[in-house]
Amino acid sequence: MNRIKLLGLGAFVAALTASSTAFAQDGAAEDGSGRGLVALAAALAIGLAALGGTTAQGRAASHALEGIARNPGAADKMFTPLLLSLALMESLVIFSLLIAFTLAGNV
Repeated sequence: MNRIKLLGLGAFVAALTASSTAFAQDGAAEDGSGRGLVALAAALAIGLAALGGTTAQGRAASHALEGIARNPGAADKMFTPLLLSLALMESLVIFSLLIAFTLAGNV
């Protein structure tokens, strides 16, 4: 199943790469033509940051709750590092949001 997903992802990336060269213009670009690419980069940055941040937060919470379930006495020792790590993970997503706003020019 993983091989099929990897093959599909490779085909998608190849199609995106081929389409940009197929629809390229011969003349000089206008002044505002790069604005769409900047918006795409901003959207991609915040999307990937949110995906990575939520995945990491889910795994951290899952493992912390699993550890607390195995040893309920360690809940107090695990709570502060868990909150600190969740805050640091969320800060990376917020930094990505600020970078996306800067790229889009909406600051």
